[in-house]
Amino acid sequence: MKTSESAPKEKLWNSNYIKVMATNFTLFFAFYLLTPLLPLYLSETFNATKDMIGLVLSGYTLIAILMRPFSGFLVDSFPRKKVLLICLFVCFLFFGSYLAAGSLTLFAVIRTLHGGPFGACTVANSTMAIDVLPSSRRNEGIGFYGISNNLASAIAPTVAIFIYHYVNDFDVLFWLAFIVAGLGLISAAMLEVTPRPIEKKNRKLSLDRFFLLRGWFLALNLCFFGFCWGVMSNYLAIYSKERLGITSGTGTFFMILSAGLILSRLWGNKTLREGKLTHNALEGIILSTLGYTTFVAYPSMTGYYIAAALIGLGNGHIWPAFQNMIIAIARHDERGTANSTILTSWDLGIGLGVLLGGVIAEYCGYNAIFWMIAAVHVAGLVTFIVLTRKKFGRVNENVK
Repeated sequence: MKTSESAPKEKLWNSNYIKVMATNFTLFFAFYLLTPLLPLYLSETFNATKDMIGLVLSGYTLIAILMRPFSGFLVDSFPRKKVLLICLFVCFLFFGSYLAAGSLTLFAVIRTLHGGPFGACTVANSTMAIDVLPSSRRNEGIGFYGISNNLASAIAPTVAIFIYHYVNDFDVLFWLAFIVAGLGLISAAMLEVTPRPIEKKNRKLSLDRFFLLRGWFLALNLCFFGFCWGVMSNYLAIYSKERLGITSGTGTFFMILSAGLILSRLWGNKTLREGKLTHNALEGIILSTLGYTTFVAYPSMTGYYIAAALIGLGNGHIWPAFQNMIIAIARHDERGTANSTILTSWDLGIGLGVLLGGVIAEYCGYNAIFWMIAAVHVAGLVTFIVLTRKKFGRVNENVK
């Protein structure tokens, strides 16, 4: 008779898990093809000012934030594959709509509304990933799942900058994003999942069905890190050009950052498997704090690329740790809500970063906003040490 120790592990890389990974990769690839160059696009095509760029780009995140809680409710209340396919189809249409945006106003409307389906897609697909993972491999599976967006964030900006450098035509990037988004829709349509039983008992509509209230401290803490990421990802290209005179090196920055993200997920997978979630998170926060500080304190090519590696290594620990923590304190019928809660807090941070970053850059310059995010990340580190890790331990025990 086999003991539990000798029993074979459940299969992690099943076909459905691979398909949701592929869907996630294409979704984020299409997203990151556009994100790093949109400030330049708005500036060169519509002569938008710095604060106007911040306003236009933050609208996307605002709608995503508003949509996230409803997305969690939908994926917990209706068949998840159907919800996912509808969201992906609408998102696909919006990628094509950028080609029709002939004015700054129309572009701003399309970009803002696009945040809704994109936000819903990320909630639905990440919840689907949790469903198709064997329970014994869930912690590490969630960690590996993020590698798909990390690969996308590594490759897509480099591809986008390469294409723009040689063709100097943003329409080519919009077409490519549209096609890649279509491939993601096809991948999701091929999922073979057994419909999940929907809870039929009467549950009153309450805030906890849209936002996992017992995870508020995790959401608050992650918001700090989303703020920093929002400034970095949206203003890096234009800061590098104006402050450091770096043009072609932006793609390399994202490549190094994403290599760090992937490496840290592989490196941290053992501690995730062992359930050392707060340890993983703290390690990542410290590394990221060092990265953001290095970026602004040492404005040189060396500091630039060292910062990319540190930020990548740090965020590769932070994300899976925080996602696993909030899933750990949620019931099985609250997974969508848990995912939407953590993604909403990340988006809220990004939105504030993009909006405030544009305003501060207009009046104080880009150097000021990068000093600001170094300070915000330190505040996030302190919050984790004095509040989050202690609170998580108590809440997790109560849920068990």
